[in-house]
Amino acid sequence: MGPNFCLQKEHDIEMTNIGLGINGFGRIGRLVMRAAMEGEGVDVVAVNDPFLDIAYACYQFKHDSVHGMWPGTVEVDGDSLVIDGKSKVRFFAERNPADIPWGSAGATYVCESTGMFTTIDKASGHLKGGAKKVIISAPSGDAPMYVMGVNQKTYDGSADVVSNASCTTNCLAPLAKVLHENFGIKEGLMTTIHAATATQLVVDGPSKGGKDWRGGRSALTNMIPASTGAAKAVGKVLPELNGKLTGMAVRVPTADVSMVDLTIRTEKACTGAEIDAALKKAATDPDSELFGILGYTDMPVVSQDFVHDKRSSIVDSQACIHLNDNFHKLISWYDNEWGYSNRLVDLAKHMSTVDK
Repeated sequence: MGPNFCLQKEHDIEMTNIGLGINGFGRIGRLVMRAAMEGEGVDVVAVNDPFLDIAYACYQFKHDSVHGMWPGTVEVDGDSLVIDGKSKVRFFAERNPADIPWGSAGATYVCESTGMFTTIDKASGHLKGGAKKVIISAPSGDAPMYVMGVNQKTYDGSADVVSNASCTTNCLAPLAKVLHENFGIKEGLMTTIHAATATQLVVDGPSKGGKDWRGGRSALTNMIPASTGAAKAVGKVLPELNGKLTGMAVRVPTADVSMVDLTIRTEKACTGAEIDAALKKAATDPDSELFGILGYTDMPVVSQDFVHDKRSSIVDSQACIHLNDNFHKLISWYDNEWGYSNRLVDLAKHMSTVDK
């Protein structure tokens, strides 16, 4: 056991609409739990992580170098974490998804955030433990992908395992949706200037898996070109754009917040002002299906301005440039941790309305 950061006390359980379990208490797992607890309609009832003891999990949830300390209390009560004296979260340490007793904890939905079980076959193990639906917090090779504000309405309840796509796809897809619906995207290239993530190394060393040699270089001192399937994945949530977009990433030495740089050729001739107006309307009109998901700013902003911003994609009007009426560059920011975690919670809530 580590230092006594966590008190031992008795507490009552307070349930809300949806029982959510989280497998993998890493960056996304912990932030999904925070997002659920800061919002309404979802009660995190269980967490599974075989690589943390409960006292360390308590400490990790309480302390966050990017998003700050949890403002309330985080305590240990036997085999459970107790948040703010009222939300009781069972803690399991199983390696096999099929062995996690989600049903006994009341978890009907599971966030699969280990990064290890990203196919339907592997993620379906959670169903054997009593879960009804699984949401993978990563792109999947075979599970249907949903991006809130873009294609979530196509979810019909028939899939037991789905994907919340990637943080970058969640930024890019709403942007691409507005542009394509208003002006038509003929083709486009995307670069995401992406904050460092846990897959990278602090100092030079062998990259994880050994295939991405550049990925083994120090995340502290380098800008690192990397591959990403985020742009191509837009074609899965917006089939009309399949084959029209591709892209890459450049990992940069910041802890959080990333930026999509999208360069497109439009089908319809349009001015920069017309594009700006369409994006602003989609972001600020309360009747827009992207309201609260797509954002817009005309201020001279930088990345730190978007830490803990729960929107998926925030258009930077001042940073967009336009060569001519068919060739445009759009810039949009996203908190790759917090925005994504909030969308996963939103997807669980949306699915529950269909699954009833």
